[in-house]
Amino acid sequence: MHLKHEEEHFLLSGSADGVIIVWGMSLKEGKWRHVLQAPQSHKKGVTCMKGIMVTGTVAIFASTSSDGSVFLWEFVFPSRTGGDCKLSCLQFLNVGSKPMVAISLAELPGSSDYIVLALGGLDNKVHLYCGERTGKFNYACELKGHTDWIRSLDFSLPICIDDGKDTLLLVSSSQDRCIRIWKMALHISPANSKVPYRKEGIGLTSYIEGPLFVAGSSSYQVSLESLLIGHEDWVYSVEWQPPLRTSVDGNEWDQPQSILSAAMDKTMMIWRPERTTGIWVNVVTVGELSHCALGFYGGHWSPSGDSVLAHGYGGSFHMWKNIGVNVENWQPQIVPSGHCGAVTDIAWAKSCEYMLSVSHDQTTRIFAPWETEVCLGNTISCHEIARPQVHGHDINCVTIVQGKGNHRFVSGADEKVARVFEAPLSFLKTMNHAMLQKSSCFEDPQDNIQILGANMSALGLSQKPIYVQAPSEAQDRISHDVSDSLETIPDAIPIVLTEPPIEEQLAWHTLWPESHKLYGHGNELFSLCCDHEGKLVASSCKAQSAMVAEIWLWEVGTWKAVGRLQSHNLTVTQMEFSYDDMFLLAVSRDRQFSVFSIKKSETGEVSHHLVARHEGHKRIIWACSWNPYRHEFATGSRDKTVKIWAVEKESCVKQLMTLPQFNNSITALSWVARDRSGVDGFLAVGMDDGLIELWSLSGGCVAVPAMRFDPFLCHVSTVHRLAWRNSEAEGDCRTLQLASCGADHSVRVFQVETHIFSWRIQSEWAHKSSLALENHGVGSPDYMTLVVLIYNSS
Repeated sequence: MHLKHEEEHFLLSGSADGVIIVWGMSLKEGKWRHVLQAPQSHKKGVTCMKGIMVTGTVAIFASTSSDGSVFLWEFVFPSRTGGDCKLSCLQFLNVGSKPMVAISLAELPGSSDYIVLALGGLDNKVHLYCGERTGKFNYACELKGHTDWIRSLDFSLPICIDDGKDTLLLVSSSQDRCIRIWKMALHISPANSKVPYRKEGIGLTSYIEGPLFVAGSSSYQVSLESLLIGHEDWVYSVEWQPPLRTSVDGNEWDQPQSILSAAMDKTMMIWRPERTTGIWVNVVTVGELSHCALGFYGGHWSPSGDSVLAHGYGGSFHMWKNIGVNVENWQPQIVPSGHCGAVTDIAWAKSCEYMLSVSHDQTTRIFAPWETEVCLGNTISCHEIARPQVHGHDINCVTIVQGKGNHRFVSGADEKVARVFEAPLSFLKTMNHAMLQKSSCFEDPQDNIQILGANMSALGLSQKPIYVQAPSEAQDRISHDVSDSLETIPDAIPIVLTEPPIEEQLAWHTLWPESHKLYGHGNELFSLCCDHEGKLVASSCKAQSAMVAEIWLWEVGTWKAVGRLQSHNLTVTQMEFSYDDMFLLAVSRDRQFSVFSIKKSETGEVSHHLVARHEGHKRIIWACSWNPYRHEFATGSRDKTVKIWAVEKESCVKQLMTLPQFNNSITALSWVARDRSGVDGFLAVGMDDGLIELWSLSGGCVAVPAMRFDPFLCHVSTVHRLAWRNSEAEGDCRTLQLASCGADHSVRVFQVETHIFSWRIQSEWAHKSSLALENHGVGSPDYMTLVVLIYNSS
C-alpha cells in the first residue's frame, strides 16, 4: 500500500510471517529508509492492506490475514522529512475461520465523519462495517450474490447519479467469473420514523434494493447496481479508474465511471456505462494471447488512466497504453522483467556485451544495454532481451563458452544432463540493433548460421531448432490451425527485434536451439566452468561419494568427455580455470580445495594430474576465485573466513594470508585486477545475509577493506554468485562493473569507481515474492512485484 505526503512517500509492506513494516522515501534525496514496524502483528501471513487519507496528516488503513484477523490502524505523518511517524492500532476484528482476502475503505457520502469498511473472502459474501474515524467499527450488513470466493473490492469516490444524491459505488470480483457493482446511497426514511424504513414482505424489489444500515444519524440503502459478465475464468482484480483533478488548487476531483478487471483467462477488460441506457458494457479488452501465459493475478491503472498494468504467474508484467487520439487504441508497452525464483548463477558474454543468468524459476535470461538513437544523442537502458532456455527443471549453473565462433553456453539443472545451446541468427541480429551495429562480434558468425530460433518441446525439456526457411511454413500452419489449448503447443516465430521485447516475445520467440546433451554424471548438475580459450568445459554434480564427486572435462566442439578428475568426497561447489588455463581450481562441501594441472597437446589430447589438495577451511567451502593475471586464488567458506593462496613452482600451494573474520558465511567471491601485472586488485565478497564487501588486495599479502555496500542496495538473502565485467572490453580500468545474483530472485549490476572508491548501483533486475527490503524474514507468496531501481550514491 502506498501513502503520499508532500516531501516523503510511504510504503506499507506485509509479509508471510504477519509483520507490517512502514518504509519512507525522500522525494528530494531519492533514498529509502526503514520508518517503523507495526506494534502488533498477525499470527499468519498478511493477505491484503488498503487505506484512505482522512486529513492532510492522518491516514487510516486496514490489514487482513489468513489467521482470520483484521486490524485497523491510524498512521500519522511526520511534521518534517525524516521525522518520526506514529502508527497505532484502532481496532481488532475477528472474522472467524474463513479469512478475508479483499478489503476496501471509503468515507460515507453525506457523512465525512464515518468510514465504511468492506471485507470479502472465502465465505462468498461482502461484509460491511461502519465506524467513526477514531475507530470502533460495528458490523453493518452483508451483501450476498457471489457464488465463489471474493477476490477483490474497490470503492469509488462519491458519484452524483440521476436522482442528484451522492452515491458510493463498490465493485467486487469473484472466482465465480462475475463482477458486481453495489450502490450505496443515503436513505430517506418516512416522517416521524426513528428507524430505517423497510418494506413489508420480501419480493424481487426488496432483493434488488438490498439491506439498510445506520451510520450515526443517517441510514444508507445498499442495492445491486449492475452485474458484469464477460470473463471466462476467475476474476482476480477490479479497480476504479483513479479520480481526475478538476480544479487548479487540487481540492476537487471527479470520479470517472470506468472499471478495470483482470482475470485468469489472460485478459483485462475496461467497463463503462453506455451514455444512453446506462448499462455497463465492456468497451476495451486487452490480453496476453501466448500459450505460455497462465492468466493475470491483478490489474492496475496509471494515475492518468491512459495505461493499464497486469501481473501474471511468475511475476511477469504486461502493460498497455492508449495511444489513440479520437479513438481508443491500446497497444502493448515495454516493461521491466526478471526472475521469479532464486538466481543461482550468472556469466558475462565473451566480450561482455550481455549477461546470462539462470534461476530456480527454470529459465535462462539474457540482460543487455539497449542503445536508442534520439535527437539529442543516444540513450542507453538495460533490458531483458532474450530468454534462451525455458526448462522443466530448476537450473543450478551456467557457463558461457569462450573463444572464437558463435555464442554458446552450457547449463546444468536438477537433472543428470548438461545442455549446450547456440545463439540463433535472430539473436545475433537483435544484438546488432541493440548496439546500433557497433560490435563486429555479432556480425562475423552470421554467414554460417542457418538456424533462426528454437521451438519448445511438449515436455519443456528440449528446444528444437527452427531453420531459416521454416518461419513461413510455421506461419502457414498457424493460419490453418488457430486452436490454442494445453494439448497443442504452437510453433514459435523467431523475429529480429528492433526494440526491447515484451513479455509475450520473451517467453516464446527468443529461445535458443539446444545443440548437444552431455551425459555422464550420476546426479543433478551443480557447477560448470569454461576455460579462457574456449576448448574445455568442466562440470560437477551433487555427490555424497568420491566416485560421484568426479569432475568431468568436455571438449568444446566434439563435446566428448576427455577427462574425469577425482579428488573430493562430496559435492564440488564451484570450479574455475586460472588465467592461462594451466590449472583448474575446485572447492567442495568436504571442506577441501583441489588444484589440477591441465595440459593440452597440439593433437588435442588433454592430460591432467592433481597438484594439491588441502583442507583449507573448517566448514563447507562455497566459493573460489583466481587472480586474473597470477597463480593466486581466494577461497571462501561457511566458517566466515576468506583465505588467499598461491601456486608455487607448479607443484605446491602456499597460504598467503587470511582476511579478518566476517560476520556471516562467505558464499561468493570474485577477483579483479587493477592492471595486467595482477599485483593490485579488488576482491568482492558476498555473504549469506545478502551483504557485499569490497577488499583491496596488494602483493598477495596485504588486504584492506575498501567499502561495504549499502544494505539497501544489496541482496536481502544469500548471494549466490559475483562476477566482474571484463574492464578490457570497455577500455577503462578505473570504472568497473560487478554483477551479483542471489536467493532474493534478483540480479544486480554495481558500478565501481576504483580511483575514488565511490560506487553506485547501475541497475537492478529483480522479481521478489514480497516487498521485504531488509527486515522481513519471510516473503509473502501471494504478492509478487517487479523492482527496477536506479540509485546514485557517491
